[in-house]
Amino acid sequence: MKTPQPIPYQGSKRILAPTILNFFPDDAKRLIEPFAGSAAVSIAAAIKNKVSSFLINDVNEPLIKLIKEIVENPVELSDKYERLWQSQLGNEKSFFIEQRAKFNETKEPHIFLYVLARCIKGAVRYNSEGVFNQSADNRRRGKRPENMRKDVYLLSSLLKNKVKFQSLDYSEIFKSCTPNDIVYMDPPYQGTSGTKDHRYLSGLKYEDFVKNLRYLNDNSISYLISYDGKTGDKTYGIDLPKDLNLHKIMIEAGRSTQSTLLGNKEITFESLYLSESLMQRLPNNAPVVLSKYKQLELI
Repeated sequence: MKTPQPIPYQGSKRILAPTILNFFPDDAKRLIEPFAGSAAVSIAAAIKNKVSSFLINDVNEPLIKLIKEIVENPVELSDKYERLWQSQLGNEKSFFIEQRAKFNETKEPHIFLYVLARCIKGAVRYNSEGVFNQSADNRRRGKRPENMRKDVYLLSSLLKNKVKFQSLDYSEIFKSCTPNDIVYMDPPYQGTSGTKDHRYLSGLKYEDFVKNLRYLNDNSISYLISYDGKTGDKTYGIDLPKDLNLHKIMIEAGRSTQSTLLGNKEITFESLYLSESLMQRLPNNAPVVLSKYKQLELI
């Protein structure tokens, strides 16, 4: 099945999602994404029938409202997007600026979808005052309405009546996790960019994150974390503490955008941490699967 991509969201784990799914336990019933972004892993899990229900959370409330609208009101959302797309023709640059200002005022999901479809590299950017300030890619008009409609309808069919949406601090989401769940985390605060993540107004404190991971360990919660990585000889982010007893693997994510622009061949690797409770739930062939990936270790 084709993976629907109605939200062109920079930082999405769409490409790595099939690999991440290899580490889901067979008995998992619910997937929880506390830092969902565009919910790429949930979408991939729905396509592969890895779980039967989902909890999709992100502190970016307009983004959660947009995904919810896609799932629950696909026809109305697609119609509104089409009207915006048609209205821009012949006046694309100024129309984008007008709609971006309107989104900052109203936070309407259909306007957000249009703005994301038009902005540079699908990159969400907020200034310190919470104003969405990304510029348009004026070479493109955004996804054509008929193609957007197909993606919206498909995503709705995958998740409708299976998902709960929330926009809370991740620590609040942790309180609802059970040992039967699988939790996937992609905190946007480290990764391989080495720079501040402008998708969020506030960062995530390392000490608080570690404290909350200890809470998950104490309650036998199975989880995976995409957290740090490396490009060439450059390493980004701080390793998580060894006493969390996490298994760390490195997954090839391809050539970095910056390396490509500079004509280099540096490959980006992203880390994936697996909790001890998760390791205990994986099938007997897990060591064989794990050995395919770079730098398998217990940290």
